[in-house]
Amino acid sequence: MYKDFDTAAYDSIFVKTMDSLSGNFINPKTIKAFYNHNYNQPKLVTRFYINGELDSLVTYLNESGVHGFNPKIFKGNEIKDLLEVLTANKFKGIAESYPVIAKLELLSANAYLNYTNYLKYGVVNPRNIFSRYYIKVGRPDSAGMLKLLDGDNLVENLKSAQPKSPQYKALQSAYLNANSESEKRILLLNMERFRWQMPATGDNYVQVNIPDFRLTWLDQLDTVISMKVCVGGKRENGYEEKLKAFAKSGNLDDKPKNHETPLLFSKINSIQANPIWNIPVSIAQSEIYWMARKDPFYLSNSNIKVYYKDKLIGEPDTINWNRYSRDKLPFKFKQGSGGGNALGKFKFIFDNSSSIYLHDTNNKNGFNLTNRAISHGCVRIEKPLDFARLLVKDTYTYDKLRAEVDLPPVDSTHMKWYQKRMAQKADTLKTFQLKPAWFAPKSPVPLIITYITAWAQNDKIEYRPDVYGMDEKLWVAMKKFR
Repeated sequence: MYKDFDTAAYDSIFVKTMDSLSGNFINPKTIKAFYNHNYNQPKLVTRFYINGELDSLVTYLNESGVHGFNPKIFKGNEIKDLLEVLTANKFKGIAESYPVIAKLELLSANAYLNYTNYLKYGVVNPRNIFSRYYIKVGRPDSAGMLKLLDGDNLVENLKSAQPKSPQYKALQSAYLNANSESEKRILLLNMERFRWQMPATGDNYVQVNIPDFRLTWLDQLDTVISMKVCVGGKRENGYEEKLKAFAKSGNLDDKPKNHETPLLFSKINSIQANPIWNIPVSIAQSEIYWMARKDPFYLSNSNIKVYYKDKLIGEPDTINWNRYSRDKLPFKFKQGSGGGNALGKFKFIFDNSSSIYLHDTNNKNGFNLTNRAISHGCVRIEKPLDFARLLVKDTYTYDKLRAEVDLPPVDSTHMKWYQKRMAQKADTLKTFQLKPAWFAPKSPVPLIITYITAWAQNDKIEYRPDVYGMDEKLWVAMKKFR
């Protein structure tokens, strides 16, 4: 019967079918472009109906629950029914098959793209739902989708789309064995995170996982060093509504606090010993201003220098703070190097748009807390000296760095640096001024600050609290896929 297939008559039916279905497609433009280029021919049915690969597609779609998806979103059963109608071949004439073939073609194309995209890239683009997500994740593009539709081996493409990372497989196995809905939910959310295409870190990189409050340096998946960290505090409850109120009033008293550490990918490119802290405007307005008004000697006691139009004010304790409103402060504040500096003895710098860095701290008690979301946004690290040693790699540079923070050298032949510095500090005839000193890592080290609430470790799944409420937000975004 198919020798009588009328291309022009089928084309008319195909266009109507496309119009009726494409409104529900996620990538309608790409699908339309593919069929326009191929003169609306039923390419998938022609290639993959006879050899059974469309049946295999249905099997993959209907078993997508193993990835936490609701199989109904792919319309696998509808595709299966159309295949059965085509196979039964009870058409009175060839024209009766056109609507079946057109619908089968388009539903298959849409499901095929969605299924492979979801597995290779995730169902959600995190940059669209999280305000401080600055990691550039890979996303599907039209060229890749057109290549998929034009491929010769549908089943091989479905197989290759399956996530292969050990972490994903471990979470998936736990998901399939979990009994409680709350546990399944956490596993599903983190399976989604491991589907996102992250930037290539290489085999040697540093990871900060916010919910775990921990920094881990990995080399070929072996842990080089691991330490506690303190991260930015959670934003205020009702933040979104309060932000709207602040936008209307412009009153700083209405501005809600949001110190959450952003998620980002960069490379650690320098170390600053005895750092100077350039105090951000937000902290100057919300904290420094009030402390200075309360205690005239707060600034000098805290080694904080005040600048007006980039010129140092000699005696900041004499400033009459009642003359200035905190929302229009004309001053800049810098805390000098030294033991009282909020950044401690070391700052680890990497390029980013949020002025975020890793640093030491003079408040070590924070590392004893269970919930270590307490900073203004930067990441305080527990073992800065060990971290610096791993970054510089050679003893010569490391001993130079140790001398800058008044520590004796590891190599005794370098003792002269240390002794010279100690002599300078002890010389009462000369004023010793502590200054920042810069050091470079042996090579820039990739850093990723991420957010994972469940992962596999030592043959079991580790779970951590959703400290920033990001699980909740992701759960809402994934609702239609569950």
